[in-house]
Amino acid sequence: MREWSRGEHASGRALWSRIAEAGVFALAVPEAYEGFGPRPVELALAFVELGRHAVPGPLVETVMAAVLIDELGPAKRLLPALAAGRSMATVAHEGSYALDGDVADLRLSLSPGGLRLAPGGGPVRAGLDPARRLTRLRPGGELLAAGPPVPRALLWARLATAAQALGVGLALLERTVAYVGHRTQFGVPVGSFQAVKHRLADARIALEFARPLVLGAAVTMAPADVAAAKVSACEAAYATARTALQLHGAIGYTAEYDLSLWLTRARALRSAWGSPDVCRADVLDALI
Repeated sequence: MREWSRGEHASGRALWSRIAEAGVFALAVPEAYEGFGPRPVELALAFVELGRHAVPGPLVETVMAAVLIDELGPAKRLLPALAAGRSMATVAHEGSYALDGDVADLRLSLSPGGLRLAPGGGPVRAGLDPARRLTRLRPGGELLAAGPPVPRALLWARLATAAQALGVGLALLERTVAYVGHRTQFGVPVGSFQAVKHRLADARIALEFARPLVLGAAVTMAPADVAAAKVSACEAAYATARTALQLHGAIGYTAEYDLSLWLTRARALRSAWGSPDVCRADVLDALI
C-alpha cells in the first residue's frame, strides 16, 4: 500500500493478479463472459477481507465497470480481461476525478449522453487517503454506449464500498484492542480502564450491527437496502477510526505507523459513491 501511494505499482499489480486468480472480480462478471457472476453475496464477503487488509487499487470501480459494460457493452470485448485481472478499470463522472486513473488501463467516463472510454494522461492528485490517487478524466474518447448510466452499477459500487468499509472497521478494532492490551499506564494495561472498554464496545456493536445490513443488502440488492448498508457500515468504520485514533494517542497521527493506512481509508470510503446524507435520503425516498 505504501508503494502504491508513491506511484510504484509493481507489487500492487502482482497482488491484483492474485486477487483475480481467486475469482473476486469474476463474481461481478456473467458466466457468458468468463466470469462466475453475478454473485453479490460472495463479492461482499470478499470485499470485507479486501478492506480488512487495506488492499489498494480501484477495486470498487472495477466491479462497477463490469456491471456497466455488461449492461451497456461491449461486454464480449472488455469483460473477460476484467474477470481475469488482465485489465484494471476506473469509473468517474465526466470532468471529475477518477480513482487510480494513472494505472487503470480502462477509464470509463459517465455522462447523461452515454458511457465513454476516456483517454488517459491526466495529472495525478493525492487524495485524503494517499493510496487513493486521483486523476481527472479528459473529455472525449470512444463512445461505448449511448444513454444514461444504469442504476444497477451504482448499487454494486455502494455494496462493495460498504463491505470494504466494514473490513476496514474490523481491522481498526482488532489493532486497537491489541494495542490497548499491551500499552500500560499507572502500571496496568490501558485496556483495563472502564472508559476504554466502553469505547471499544461501542465500536464493536456498531460494526456488528452493520454486518447483517451489508449481507442482507447483498441478498436483496434493493436500492434502499444497499443505501442503508452503506450508511451503517461507513459510519461504523468512521466511528471506529475515531476511537482507534483516540486510544492510540499521538502515535496514531503519524504516517509511519500502520494504523494510518486504515484511518484514511475509513474517511475516504465514507463519501465514496454516495455520502451518508445522500444514502439516507435514498432510504427515506424508498420508504415514502
